[in-house]
Amino acid sequence: MDRLTAMKVFSEVAATGSFTATADRLEMSRAMVTRYVAEMEQWLQARLLQRTTRSVTLTDAGEIALRRCQQMLAISQDLEEESATTAQGELRGQLRLTCSVSFAFAQLGAAIADFLALHPQLKIDLDASEGSVNLVEKRIDLAIRISAEPDPLLVGRPLAQCASALVASPAYLAESGTPQEPADLARHRCLSYANFGRSVWELSRGHRTERVAVSARFSANEATTLMRAALAGGGIALQPTYLVSPLLRSGELRAVLPEWSLPVMTIHALYPSRRHLSPAVRALLDFLVLRFAQGPW
Repeated sequence: MDRLTAMKVFSEVAATGSFTATADRLEMSRAMVTRYVAEMEQWLQARLLQRTTRSVTLTDAGEIALRRCQQMLAISQDLEEESATTAQGELRGQLRLTCSVSFAFAQLGAAIADFLALHPQLKIDLDASEGSVNLVEKRIDLAIRISAEPDPLLVGRPLAQCASALVASPAYLAESGTPQEPADLARHRCLSYANFGRSVWELSRGHRTERVAVSARFSANEATTLMRAALAGGGIALQPTYLVSPLLRSGELRAVLPEWSLPVMTIHALYPSRRHLSPAVRALLDFLVLRFAQGPW
């Protein structure tokens, strides 16, 4: 059996803790996953995984083998990337990206479709999630992250500024009234983003800054969920403008305290500093920089 594939399967089992989940992720049968792991154990003459009816965990030998496998897989990927152009200069191969669910939904999905139309030999695998992803372990080529300060262990380029707005449905404002000052927010139902300003919202107007403790009966770690709750009349939500601008233009949502501004963050395209940029990653990065430099987006 292909030992490089066996290392990939073993690494995925270690990451997911499940033979079934690995089979689904790699699109192979569970029996094939079991065979590849058995091949690894026979090759290394050691038990790599401790299996019970409820969990799959690494043995001490498995911990050592996993680190070596990740190194080998990284080298293999680097070799693939270095040859990721055809004789005609066309980009080919596969890129792995990660970003938040809301940014994938509102912006990145369409951007990737347009980019792939320019490079038909390329494939892109997008991990849209809210959790922190280890780029090296998951072999991620490019991460799109929104923050005030990016991870200092990563390098990359800023793509655009990420502004936010307070929004609510017309029905909610008709029922509960429209806040006139930041302090009024304390008397409203607020929909809070768990990873940013969960209980205190900071608003600025000129030289004046107000910090308001809000009552958030509903919080979530994902922006599109809060957007849907706001559309349903659930309250006032703090939302990125890249997500809610179309709804503000259509009138499905209305801006609350529009003369006040919220903290602005930056959308970064990041990659592990230890790795050089492949031609495909560089092409995608240049494409995204140009795309988001052209406003409004």
